[in-house]
Amino acid sequence: MRYGRYYLAALALAMLMAACSAAVDTPAPPLVTIPKGFPVLPVPPGNQLTAARIALGKKLFYDKQLSRTGEVACGSCHLQERAFADPNRFSIGVEGRTGSRNAPSLANMAYNSSYFWDGGVPTLEQQAIAPIINPLEMNMTLGEATARVAAVPEYVTMFRNAYDTLPSPGTLTRAIASFVRTLVSGESRFDKFDRGDSSAMTVQEQHGMTIFFGEKGECFHCHIGFNFSNNTFKNDGFLGKSIDSGRTKVTENPADMGKFKVPTLRNIALTAPYMHDGSLATLEEVVEHYVTLNHAHPNLDPVMHPLNLTEQDRADLIAFLKTLTDESFIKDPRFRP
Repeated sequence: MRYGRYYLAALALAMLMAACSAAVDTPAPPLVTIPKGFPVLPVPPGNQLTAARIALGKKLFYDKQLSRTGEVACGSCHLQERAFADPNRFSIGVEGRTGSRNAPSLANMAYNSSYFWDGGVPTLEQQAIAPIINPLEMNMTLGEATARVAAVPEYVTMFRNAYDTLPSPGTLTRAIASFVRTLVSGESRFDKFDRGDSSAMTVQEQHGMTIFFGEKGECFHCHIGFNFSNNTFKNDGFLGKSIDSGRTKVTENPADMGKFKVPTLRNIALTAPYMHDGSLATLEEVVEHYVTLNHAHPNLDPVMHPLNLTEQDRADLIAFLKTLTDESFIKDPRFRP
């Protein structure tokens, strides 16, 4: 009987140690899934990612309290099923107000070196400020937005857990930036093909890829690298339907007139309408612009010239662009409200 008690005690101790070992050896799920071939996620020292900060940022991202009339949130204009872009030509803000530029996708924003079509701000933290204070979008001051969330006990707790402080304008925008930083997309059919799965793309799509990365299409001059963007500003001869000075609005340099940020092409099939003013409704219209390119502009980028593409070439190029859609990204439950 005595030995039986010792045996049971030893067994219980062994089970406890095994449970502890399992708890230690089992890694926690990653805060951000980085696709194979992507660089390390850039994160500023003053806003390291934590689960608490991401959760707070997501709640704020979808909270209409941050708009003056309680009509819109960040998530109203950046829809997950559209790769966090807006299907409207111009996003609809408070009281039905609209701006003059199309809302781009938020996918892989963490890797950008500047934000907005004109590169007006250099960080995601600063980017989060503009929609809140813009009178055509959310039309709030940061002070008013902070006061609203500070009146909600749940928010107070979440801010303490995330930043060990009460809500403030700085922590509010840092939290939103933390959530947006997690919106990483890189699991498209093209990515599978690029990693060795030859069945991931059809013959037509592969021909379109050859056009894209070759001198026939010359898309690769600007849309290059893992994110299909060189993060620069180009004048591609597109005038749009409204006068927009582009990058000059930031630099006040006449040489930047009509230059806009080169957008990522990831999930491009989901992010219509296209161009800075959202005036092209389809990928066919976008390709047609580069085929004709008959708009004279003194700042036209030297690499730009009309493309010699047959109807079949155009269809194949568009077929390739559609392989950049990441179905797992637009269905990821981590990004839902």
